[in-house]
Amino acid sequence: MHPLKVIVIDDSALVRQLLSEILNSDPAIKVVATAADPYQARDKIKQFNPDVLTLDVEMPRMDGVTFLRNLMRLRPMPVVMVSTLTEKGAQVTLEALSLGAFDFIAKPKLDLSNTLEDYAEEIIAKVKAAAVMPLSALTSRPGLQVEQKLTADAILAKTTAATTLRTTEKIIAIGASTGGTEAIKEVLCALPPSAPGVVITQHIPAAFSAAFAKRVNGLSPMQVSQAEDGEQILAGHAYIAPGDKHLLVERSGARYYCRLNDGPPVSRHKPSVDVLFRSVAQHVGPNAIGIMLTGMGDDGAQGMLEMKQAGAQNLLQDEKSSIVWGMPGAAFKLGAAEKTVPLQKIAEEILKLSR
Repeated sequence: MHPLKVIVIDDSALVRQLLSEILNSDPAIKVVATAADPYQARDKIKQFNPDVLTLDVEMPRMDGVTFLRNLMRLRPMPVVMVSTLTEKGAQVTLEALSLGAFDFIAKPKLDLSNTLEDYAEEIIAKVKAAAVMPLSALTSRPGLQVEQKLTADAILAKTTAATTLRTTEKIIAIGASTGGTEAIKEVLCALPPSAPGVVITQHIPAAFSAAFAKRVNGLSPMQVSQAEDGEQILAGHAYIAPGDKHLLVERSGARYYCRLNDGPPVSRHKPSVDVLFRSVAQHVGPNAIGIMLTGMGDDGAQGMLEMKQAGAQNLLQDEKSSIVWGMPGAAFKLGAAEKTVPLQKIAEEILKLSR
């Protein structure tokens, strides 16, 4: 097997150096060139024929999104965006994902001493996934020490007692990661304003979640917002977890409410799909519809199984329409869902189940 060939495109010489060192630390990856702007990148792409690009969002002479748009039209290839964690960076990155970028990572900080290993694992995994797509390619960096992988027990204890439901109100719970911003947008845009309330956990940085909710709200017939602690979950509304809080569902009488939790990462994610799905299993039970969309890893698989055991009806995005069939695939292996469905059919299936 030849190493994956990567070109790093960034106007900062320091960022180019950091990303190159991180990627070259994995023997399965080789940075064959770097470029300070898209004009340099254009020539080096022709010269080296890379497997993956990392592309800075904001650059002089030509911004990353303009370059990406031209690239996807003339020579489509896997691209991982490198974004600043700002509101402007969020808006541009979400646009890049809509144009076909595989995923994004945060721009490296100047002081990486405390976060280098976690950051290195993320960028290496995403570049590998971008290049080859199958779950088998998403191997952890050999010898890398990472934080303990916690379960949903860290946030919400698992219970076995059946919940007595005094409402027939449906709740739709959606989990997603890599490729999820576009998948969520497609599902919500196809749901009518009369649809049941939707709660969503998407793996996304805190600086991006509000911008993501605002972007989808402008396109969807539903009212889409970033979830706030204590707000009631209403039909025709969708609530997206903030990028730095776990989202849970609680019930009081016949009403459901959003609860935000600032506990530790679960399955190495905050927000975690496992946490959301466990809370839905415990408080919504058979009135819930669970949806697992595209994403790397296995976050949410165990929680979806708990939802099924509580009587919920679950759907998985199928492998063909997923950017990465990691999370749906893990749930499939556990037998946590009744069926797999192409992305374009998921809203239709939700409406059938909600009736």
